Order: sequence, then C-alpha cells, then structure tokens
Amino acid sequence: MGRYGKLDYPRLTKTGVGLGIALFIFGAVGAKVALAASSGGQLPGWERTLFFDAEVIGVLLLLFSPIIFGIVMPLTE
Repeated sequence: MGRYGKLDYPRLTKTGVGLGIALFIFGAVGAKVALAASSGGQLPGWERTLFFDAEVIGVLLLLFSPIIFGIVMPLTE
C-alpha cells in the first residue's frame, strides 16, 4: 500500500481537468448569457463575481490537476 492509500491518480487527474473545463465554460458562457439577457446591460455584483470566480477556479484546476495528481503525488509514493 502506498503512502496515500489506494488513490486512482489517472481518475483524479481526469476528474480535475473535466471539472476545471466545466467551471470555466460555466463562468464564460454564464457571464455572456446573463449580460445579454439583462435589460440594462449590467449584471449584479454577485453574479459577476460568481462567473469570474468560476472561470478563475476552472483555469486553476485545469492547470494544477495534472501537475498535482499526475506528476507530484505519484512520485511521492
């Protein structure tokens, strides 16, 4: 048994990348759709923050999931 138990690193990597892509698309498309649907062309502050944070977290997950679960953690076993 490894140091971290029985972790499935390929599955964790794919899940992290998939979640990152989904969050990024949610943030980008959501901001565009909400902006187009709003009558005055302005989004409330909480919606802009939600969509922006979703995009940022999505990009970070997309970048760091392969590094953490695909390279670093298997090497520390």
